[in-house]
Amino acid sequence: EFFDDTLDTRESMRAEQAERLKLVNGELLALVVASGEMVPVDLAPQAARIAEDAPFFKCNGCEAEIARAAGARLELVGVVRKISNLILSLSLQVREVEGQKRVVRAGVVDIRGNTDESWLRGARYLMKNRILAPGQPPLPP
Repeated sequence: EFFDDTLDTRESMRAEQAERLKLVNGELLALVVASGEMVPVDLAPQAARIAEDAPFFKCNGCEAEIARAAGARLELVGVVRKISNLILSLSLQVREVEGQKRVVRAGVVDIRGNTDESWLRGARYLMKNRILAPGQPPLPP
């Protein structure tokens, strides 16, 4: 998801950020699939609920219900926070959907520059060095 501290409401900027977010989400999905550690679930049947409850960073855990309804045991959630056009932050968490809903893997990276390349670099770094880093305990079944 995307959170803009700058409150830039220009339609052109909002559209650009939405496209960039789609790009990064696609890259994250590809990295998850390539890892073999997690198998994505189909969220298409939950599309209306996702649109209704978004953004998840404001809904106090409602995304876990959506993940559960889709048949997931884990959820990968993330937020890109735009502090300025130069400084952004990307955070990712893998959390259990059931039980204690504990965070099992997480990471945060600062991004310099509001470009496709910088966002992708940040997402790839987090996946390689935090979420899918070698030597971590296996994810819960």
